[in-house]
Order: sequence, then structure tokens, then C-alpha cells
Amino acid sequence: MSRRRISAVLTALALASATPVLLPASGASAAACSSYPNWVAGRSYVTGNVVRYTDGKTYIAEHDNPGYDPTISTWYWDPYACDGGSTPPSDGFVVSEAQFNQMFPNRSSFYSYSGLRAAMSAYPAFANTGSDTVKKQEAAAFLANVSHETGGLVYVVEQNTANYPHYCDWSQPYGCPAGQSAYYGRGPIQLSWNFNYKAAGDALGIDLLNNPYLVQNDAAVAWKTGLWYWNTQSGPGTMTGHNAMVNGAGFGQTIRSINGSLECDGKNPAQVQSRVDAYQRFVQILGTSAGGNLYC
Repeated sequence: MSRRRISAVLTALALASATPVLLPASGASAAACSSYPNWVAGRSYVTGNVVRYTDGKTYIAEHDNPGYDPTISTWYWDPYACDGGSTPPSDGFVVSEAQFNQMFPNRSSFYSYSGLRAAMSAYPAFANTGSDTVKKQEAAAFLANVSHETGGLVYVVEQNTANYPHYCDWSQPYGCPAGQSAYYGRGPIQLSWNFNYKAAGDALGIDLLNNPYLVQNDAAVAWKTGLWYWNTQSGPGTMTGHNAMVNGAGFGQTIRSINGSLECDGKNPAQVQSRVDAYQRFVQILGTSAGGNLYC
């Protein structure tokens, strides 16, 4: 089957499902504090990567860059406090457990606050970049989109079981080793398709291609897949959700990155409004402003 034909099939399936199609893409690395890699001049880095510089200090990439010197290119890099791995950056999370529970009063017990905190160590730039206002706006934006995708953190797996066999792209060289119907939507951003399980698993150091059920059985893994998409994938948009919020593009661009091909540009204004409403509720809970450019 030609690549054009495959693309047409995927598009048709996407239009038949409420679950967004996440296109194959490479992910960023997710390292523990004790094993951050040494910085290498000329090596490409993406927002959220943490490296050890030649002076022994750690730095976090605030913007994608082709390997600029962290001590010179301070717009691209910021110093990052790392204590050797015992304390994840989520200890300073701008959303308290009480606020999280207020946002999701009817959530499934699977989507635990502790699971989210544990997952945040994989992407330390998340809700940890820029001013306190920007940090709160990013946290609210991520959680608002997640709320929309899961009915308020109620659904762990995709509800339309008729879609399950569709999410296997046999044209991928690794196929679907867990089975034709194993790659349905799971988790806070409803990860689906074998190629997305492969990409997310490679980025996180977890074999999700062979063990996709981990996303519905392990809360930290589920949250990590959501953060993987948010921090490293632009989907049908032009930027990641993380970059949209920390660079001031606005909440509307996060919608575009997650499901813009089905919702933005007037395609489904009710769905867009649902996401915006959740975002506005959440920034109010966090005591901050929503910013501009809320719609896509």
C-alpha cells in the first residue's frame, strides 16, 4: 500500500473516531536525575532536556536548540538544580493535591495525584519553566486538555471498543506484537496506534509496544505518556503544548496540537469551547489569569 493510501486510511479512521490520531514521531529522552547525559556541542536538544555541562553543573533546555553552549546561550538554557536523583522536580508542582481534587471531583482513582507527580520527573521542564504565572498556566492547560480527553479523568481506556482493531498499522516494520486490537486509546491523552506506543515507549525507556496494557494498569506510566505527548509532539499543530504555553502562543495552540485537525478552524467549535471552559476553570482554581489566544 502506498504511503498516500496509508495516510488516507489513517485520516478516515481518525474522522470516524473521537480519539485524535497521533502521527509517528521521535520523542525526547527521559532520564533520572542521577543519569543526565553530558552536554555535547552540536547535538540537537529539545525543550526539557537536562544535561551536565563540562563545569559539572546541570542545565535544562528552555527552547529547542542545535547544541548551543549552556553558559553562553542563556535564552536556550537555564541552570537546573539537581540533587543527584532523590528529589523529582514535581516537589515544587504549582498544583496542590487539594486543587487537583477540586479540578477533578469525579475522577477515577486510577488517575492519582501521586502518579502525576511521579511521572513529572520524566519531563522536568513541565510546569517548571518561566514565571509562576506561566507555570500555572501550563499546568492548567495540560490538565484542561486531559480533562476533555477523559471526561474529567473518568475514562482510562477508549470507550468505543469497535475502534480497537483499527489502531494497528502493519506497514510499520515492528508490526503489532501485542495483537491487532491492543493499541486502543489509553491514559490522559488517550495514546493510540502501535507507532505511538513505540515512540512513547522508546522515549520513556518502557517497552510499550509489547506491553501497551501498562498504560491502563500503572498510573505513573499513563501520566508519562500524556506528558510525553505534551512536551515532545506537535501533532497536527506547529508546536508542542509545552512550547505553546511557555512561549506565549496561547491555549488555542495546545488544542491545535492535540486535535486541531478535527476541532480547529471552525470544524467543531463546541469541542474547542469545552476545552477553553475547563482551562478557564482551572486557572481560576490556581489563582492566575488565562492569558490570550484561547481559541484555535
